[in-house]
Amino acid sequence: MAKNTSLYFRIVEGRNLPAKDVSGTSDPYCIVKVDNEVVARTATVWKNLNPFWGEEYTLHLPMGFHSLSFHVMDEDTIGHDDVIGKITLTKEAIGAQAKGLDCWLNLTKVDPDEEVQGEIHLGLELLKDTEKISLRCQVIEARDLAPRDISGTSDPFTRVIFNNHSAETSIIKKTRFPHWGETLELELDPEELREEEGTVTVQVWDWDMVGKNDFLGKVEIPFACLHKTPQLEGWFRLMPLGNNEVDAGGKLGALRLKVRLVEDQILPSMYYQPLIDLLVESVEDSSALTMLEEVTTVESRQDVAMTLVKIYLGQGLVVPFLDYLNTREVNHTTDPNTLFRSNSLASKAMEQFMKAVGMLYLHEVLKPIINRIFDEKKYIELDPCKIDLNRTRRISFKGAVSEAEVRDSSVELLQSYLTSIIESIVSSVDQCPPVMRVAFKQLHKRVEEQFTEPENEDVKYLAISGFFFLRFFAPAILTPKLFQLRDQHADTRTSRTLLLLAKALQSVGNLGLQLGHGKEQWMAPLHPIILRSVASVKDFLDKLIDIDHDTASEVPQRAVFTASVTVKEGFLHKHKAEGPQLLSRFAFKKRYFWLTSETLSYAKTPDWQVRSSIPIQCVCAVERVDENAFQQQNVMQVITQDNDGQLHTMYIQCKNVNELNQWLSAIRKVSIYNERMLPSFHPGVHRSGKWTCCLQADRAVAGCSRTHSAVTLGDWSDPLDPDVETQTIYKQLLQGKDKLRNKYLEMPDDDETASNKEKKTNVDVHPDGAECTVQQMKPCQGIAARLLVVIEDLEQAHATFQRREKEDATSVIMNP
Repeated sequence: MAKNTSLYFRIVEGRNLPAKDVSGTSDPYCIVKVDNEVVARTATVWKNLNPFWGEEYTLHLPMGFHSLSFHVMDEDTIGHDDVIGKITLTKEAIGAQAKGLDCWLNLTKVDPDEEVQGEIHLGLELLKDTEKISLRCQVIEARDLAPRDISGTSDPFTRVIFNNHSAETSIIKKTRFPHWGETLELELDPEELREEEGTVTVQVWDWDMVGKNDFLGKVEIPFACLHKTPQLEGWFRLMPLGNNEVDAGGKLGALRLKVRLVEDQILPSMYYQPLIDLLVESVEDSSALTMLEEVTTVESRQDVAMTLVKIYLGQGLVVPFLDYLNTREVNHTTDPNTLFRSNSLASKAMEQFMKAVGMLYLHEVLKPIINRIFDEKKYIELDPCKIDLNRTRRISFKGAVSEAEVRDSSVELLQSYLTSIIESIVSSVDQCPPVMRVAFKQLHKRVEEQFTEPENEDVKYLAISGFFFLRFFAPAILTPKLFQLRDQHADTRTSRTLLLLAKALQSVGNLGLQLGHGKEQWMAPLHPIILRSVASVKDFLDKLIDIDHDTASEVPQRAVFTASVTVKEGFLHKHKAEGPQLLSRFAFKKRYFWLTSETLSYAKTPDWQVRSSIPIQCVCAVERVDENAFQQQNVMQVITQDNDGQLHTMYIQCKNVNELNQWLSAIRKVSIYNERMLPSFHPGVHRSGKWTCCLQADRAVAGCSRTHSAVTLGDWSDPLDPDVETQTIYKQLLQGKDKLRNKYLEMPDDDETASNKEKKTNVDVHPDGAECTVQQMKPCQGIAARLLVVIEDLEQAHATFQRREKEDATSVIMNP
């Protein structure tokens, strides 16, 4: 049974951070680590002791994790950045909160003895004979040790301690992946053999010529275990020294964090098929979907909507699925002004559907204009209460400017930006994914059928534009980072410009019907351009839905994008492997990379005619490279295997850790179904006759670190996984199991009055009543009964597999 672990975290804000700069402020940013590996870095908030970040991430960690830590740093232009403090959360602490953590947590000091990582391979044996009693410890190797030296490596040695006995291995210099292969033996007294409370401690240290040695981690094994199992061998996780983190009482400030852990045991596919069959049938007979919607909580609605969209995408039935939800919503709406205004399952499903299939389209339409706004950094303000004349120096060099001049300049700039956005959108019919256009065509049809009155002529347009403009394009303009349009959040000035543009685009999406009715009358200078755009927007929407239903690809699929679509692209630096050895800074050449689900290709420039390509099916690992390999940060390696079984490695440098993680994740996602993925890799390079990581001479020796092929960032491009998705739906149904049984299957009491029975009979005779009749309930009851059987079968399967896992674990302990 596979395990699926997803970690959601949001770094909201900080407060009362200490001043680290001479100016009396700090320039804080956060580094996020999972088991001491950097997975994210927030933007720097300059000169602020109460920073707001609002950055959120999702990590898929199939192998699990042990701890999540947030390090708050102060960025310095010259020299090393200062450490302000950190917060560490164990997996157990996060998992103990069913709804996740959402609170302020005080920062603590960073203690080097607590910053440990890696594992050590040990063999322990208790030897008893007539002449002597001894404890034999085989110190085989270690991996992923913390770097303690300036070179990015360590000089590790191991010390074994029991009572007053100790022994040490040799020192292996300049490696985080030492191979000792040494056996240490401690002679014990007969009295010590009878001890039950003792502990065998294995410590790993970094040797320093000057000063004290640095602690790298320890393993503690109760001596009683060796009595029960005289011979132990395996990989052991290194633990910190055990100094309790001291809460500084808020003196180092605090962070507000939102963290949630979702951990599922995934059954084999055959167990989920009955539930998938029921959901597929629901496209025609919608009872199962109706019941799912009834038991979906407000908090889980977005997750359920995204999961259902992925399930139906995978089945090739996403358009009928959305049509069912939208039809139900339209038929239950009497006032067209309230259509799709709530956060119903239909609204959430359409939102998630647009993100799943339309994100690349959105990038193509919006990215050039968003980049222009970020690059120009113009001061723009229309609200008279917010105009700051001290921030307008860029507008005029002829002395002070008036509010009217600021306003006129702002209107001109906003009109220019808004015109570019509208023109880009209305000319994008052919770029819009066909499946998205067909879904909108069906929505247009349902709304037109429901609201036939002449005064409701615009409702069919508003239904589509409400999703298209208000829930897709406008939010992307407001917060480009959340839609991967930018790597960082906008600064205060640019953020205000984006907010004003998002407001204007919402008015465009409303076809100008609400103009002049709100409190923000200072937006009036933009009303003419908004009203002029209405005709072109309607024309665009008419063309958008002018598509054959058969044009959309409605076949089962594994990814939300087609093979030919570019998933990610941009400039990176590729290592020049050919020719004489170059200095590291000259060995990387700037190249433009494209990633699709079929190839990773690159060329000198985006418009270069000749491209070099690597087939994705040949990729067998995508991993980080140690900093000391090239004395460069943010380097990754793409390992491929040719038809002869030979491995080839391409080294690529990214500009920062976030870009590194995005490319790692993107390539891992498109290669996740490859069959020849490697279990291990070398984080270093083979240079001067040996690997820089483990110091092994053989170039073909097995890797010294485990690969992370399935560790990815969660976003719209996640591969479709029907087992994981169906497990999510099962969990939601499991929580509502009793509610479904009580509503659909519980029979009325025997002492029901005759008058009540008569009423039910009457209702049965009049099927046009407000609620289900007895005859109407029978098919509902049949579906409910099938659904409950499926839920109970899955519940029993989980219990069976968990019991087997416990039995297997017990067997391993008893028979190592």
